[in-house]
Amino acid sequence: MKNSILFILLSFAYINNCFSQDLITKKNGEDLKVKVLEVNITEIKYKKFENLNGPIFSILKSEVLIIRYENGTKDIFNFENKEITTIANSPQAINDLFRQGQADALKYYKGYKGAGTGTLITSIVASPLLGLIPAIACSSTQPEDQNLNYPNSELMKNPDYYNGYTQKAKKIKQNKVWKNWGIAVGVNLLLIAVIAN
Repeated sequence: MKNSILFILLSFAYINNCFSQDLITKKNGEDLKVKVLEVNITEIKYKKFENLNGPIFSILKSEVLIIRYENGTKDIFNFENKEITTIANSPQAINDLFRQGQADALKYYKGYKGAGTGTLITSIVASPLLGLIPAIACSSTQPEDQNLNYPNSELMKNPDYYNGYTQKAKKIKQNKVWKNWGIAVGVNLLLIAVIAN
């Protein structure tokens, strides 16, 4: 009995550790799995999640789009809002629209819930192995247009904004689907441990 309780506690600690990191999303779309130590006026100090005993790194706040903390809270860093009346073909304007699309996807896209919930239920009820089928199918496909929930249909006509929004939405959907699959694997391991004892 003591062994099964220890196994269950260790499983919960492992599952919690797998999903207990802060996530910094840079304006270029790169995600960093970290433990944020400090956010000051100009920079963010962090340690890499894979090496919490390693060195302290820093990144300029101007390079960061959003920080998602392990407790579910977020800090969003908006670049200066510019009127989008005429769109210049300069690389800076194109880059700004792409980043705005990514920022808006983080804020408005919630269409991943069906894919994430379906993967979770299939993986718990049937098995994690069968849950791989919807996980792979859902994470490899673009979100459907009716699920994008974009704030401005005129902006979606711009290819740079559209690409930024849809790429970030797909990444959000993938992360949610695989996180739910991982949770289901953990739940199944716990059930097996309880039944075995």
